[in-house]
Amino acid sequence: MVIKGGEVIFNTAHLPESWKLETYVANGGYAALRKVLTEKISAETIIAEVKKSALRGRGGAGFPTGLKWSFMPRHYQGDKYLVCNSDEGEPGTFKDRDIMLLNPHALIEGMAIAAYTMGVKRAYNYIHGEIWQTYERMEAALEEARAAGFLGDNIMGTDFCFNLFNHHGYGAYICGEETALLESIEGKKGQPRFKPPFPASFGLYGKPTTINNTETFASIPYIIREGGQKFLELGKPNNGGTKIFSVSGHVNKPGNFEVPMGMPFAELLELAGGIRTGHTFKACIPGGSSTPVVPAEMMMECTMDYDSIAKAGSALGAGSVIIMDETVCMVEALERLSYFYFEESCGQCTPCREGTGWLYRVIHRIEHGQGRPEDLDLLSDVAHNIGGRTICALGDAAAMPVQAMLKHYRHEFEYHIEHGKCMV
Repeated sequence: MVIKGGEVIFNTAHLPESWKLETYVANGGYAALRKVLTEKISAETIIAEVKKSALRGRGGAGFPTGLKWSFMPRHYQGDKYLVCNSDEGEPGTFKDRDIMLLNPHALIEGMAIAAYTMGVKRAYNYIHGEIWQTYERMEAALEEARAAGFLGDNIMGTDFCFNLFNHHGYGAYICGEETALLESIEGKKGQPRFKPPFPASFGLYGKPTTINNTETFASIPYIIREGGQKFLELGKPNNGGTKIFSVSGHVNKPGNFEVPMGMPFAELLELAGGIRTGHTFKACIPGGSSTPVVPAEMMMECTMDYDSIAKAGSALGAGSVIIMDETVCMVEALERLSYFYFEESCGQCTPCREGTGWLYRVIHRIEHGQGRPEDLDLLSDVAHNIGGRTICALGDAAAMPVQAMLKHYRHEFEYHIEHGKCMV
């Protein structure tokens, strides 16, 4: 798998043992934390710099990071928590595990700066339960950081005390939802909470909590070291910095590519080696399996940023780009996706618990030559009645791919129903 380094996170990925503390420090690591602590930079100044950078949450929602940090009650008298969402379980997503494998100290330093900014003394990094090697790599990095005095009491001789712990999850996709993640850390069944209250006021153990994605935290040292304006200029207005795109599917060179936000999709596709030899580009799922499919001709007009992908009717999500060539049957592809969301529903909300099963069974019926003409309207109706009617976004994640497939590739479903087999 290809790893293309950029200026912010994978800048040292090409070096031998890039994950070691020695390598990180030799390339400017922990300079940002030292700057913050020795110069006693105020929380307001740090948050302003993060806002200036236009860094948006890299876990999928794209919420402005500086704004989220400002929600944390700075002068709250009591425990507060910081949580990193490294629960990467959606099909097509694989960037965060490589950040932790290749540059774990960027995540640690970013979380330490965030903790200083928000007055937090304890934090957790929630790692997806099926990537044990990544967990071990992060544990080793924490040991290095503690031994070097970058974590623990009186960091760098100051009065700042901060401890960070890895929490190994259980492999449930639903724990990627931030409140289900909090429930899991607390030792409960991983099910989403009703909101409000939001985590900033009632989070982990009922205390104020800020949750960000792995890539988000790992971007912070660069912003503090080089300045929010420079980070912003790496990307484009409202979409600052670089972004790691995980390109998979029918390309010659799948992998993680750290590139400027706003790069034309055509250039990203070229970096990934183009469509596999002898085949043609059919469609793209631009942000992970939960985002709506975009036909090739529309996708080739897009740039890789939140706003452009939204105009195409989809979402940038976590930047998980799934490429499909002309050999893909969209009915079969949707059957696989729908089965995933059916299996991963936590069962708390009736529309999701029952609706994802209906979606899967109807699509399965069509794929196996038993579809009926009325099934297409039934699929649209079920998807419509799931979307927006659940506690968390998993219901939407199951419904939106169905709606998009029917919008753009309805003729394939009709062919399946009429002929009992794929068009391709």
